Amino acid sequence: MAATPASLQRIRAPLQRAVSSSFTAARAYATVPTEPPVSATTSQAPAAPRRPTYFKNTTVSSLDDFISKRDAALPATDAYELRTAEVGPASNRRTITRLPEWLKTPIPAGNDNYKSIKKDLRGLGLHTVCEEARCPNISECWGGSNKNAATATIMLMGDTCTRGCRFCSVKTNRKPPPLDPHEPEHTAEALARWGLGYVVLTSVDRDDLADGGARHFAETIRKIKQKKPGLLVEALTGDFMGDLDMVKIVAESGLDVYAHNVETVEGLTPYVRDRRATFRQSLKVLEHVKTVRGSEGIITKTSLMLGLGEQEEEVMDALRELRKVGVDVVTFGQYMRPTKRHLKVEKYVTPDEFEMWRQRALDMGFLYVASGPLVRSSYKAGEAFIENVLRKRAGEKGAVSVEGKVGEAVAMEQQLKTESV
Repeated sequence: MAATPASLQRIRAPLQRAVSSSFTAARAYATVPTEPPVSATTSQAPAAPRRPTYFKNTTVSSLDDFISKRDAALPATDAYELRTAEVGPASNRRTITRLPEWLKTPIPAGNDNYKSIKKDLRGLGLHTVCEEARCPNISECWGGSNKNAATATIMLMGDTCTRGCRFCSVKTNRKPPPLDPHEPEHTAEALARWGLGYVVLTSVDRDDLADGGARHFAETIRKIKQKKPGLLVEALTGDFMGDLDMVKIVAESGLDVYAHNVETVEGLTPYVRDRRATFRQSLKVLEHVKTVRGSEGIITKTSLMLGLGEQEEEVMDALRELRKVGVDVVTFGQYMRPTKRHLKVEKYVTPDEFEMWRQRALDMGFLYVASGPLVRSSYKAGEAFIENVLRKRAGEKGAVSVEGKVGEAVAMEQQLKTESV
């Protein structure tokens, strides 16, 4: 059967394209540069000018001098002086306050303890306030050479809060994801595996839940105590919208320390904290814990941030109110602005001022006070609790079943009492 002109045309077209492309296409290799045209080598375009830098300071030493010389330590008066710097282009220059030396911390060293804790957290889907709140002490708390001396702060109920406090960098949303029903078991498993001596459990505020997450808190604490009865547990809770029945559920779960932070003085509370949180409501929470467990049955704890513009008498009033409701432990720390969206730092409080507040609080009758620029609510919580509260009470009441560093501290206290007799 003879081919028709139309069918021959259909066959000829692709053949023509293939043949023509084989002659016109030139094969090239990216690793073999081609010789540029003569005109290109003789007349090169001028290089674009470099973008100017705005951080030139000709008054400081050269790089060689900086490397070769080691400056002497600054006297206290100079070290505590706040310094400013001019940054930005000339058209938009602004003044910033440079961070004082006492607020600078090393990058996490990443030793074995630190790596182990971080690996387990990711593997079990757990969150920590150490990471979410960008705590400056994470290297020291997680990376101690002795696990019993390490402190971890587990954040329950996810990493998204229903409130929007103006000092906190935790994510916020009106409707966070639902609770993970396996979180209590996973948390208890992780803590039993790490072998810590003290743990702090905290959480985001979950106002979307009927109980505010109180039962989830209590279940986690019970499972921890089942797996490791000697582990000391501190619960740093929200205010549960003032529902004292929910406070009772957590207080009766078997924990050792009930913490709830007032954060700042009463006058600044509406500006610093979410409007659903009030200073008086926080006092009621702390007071109710003592009502449920008794004045000697549990330790209550709170924390204050300094540097937000509070006045001296306002801090004194806050301490008086805390003593009225029987709070045992108070901590003072420097407020650090997490992002530009948050409140500005009004003042960098010096270490001497922190020491003054520590002494004043102790004189007012608090059992223990941690006060310093880098102190946070859960910073060195285990050591503070062990050295200043537990071993004293255990020594007075007799032998107590405790483990690790707690046991060593209690035994040492009892030995000292025996020798003194």
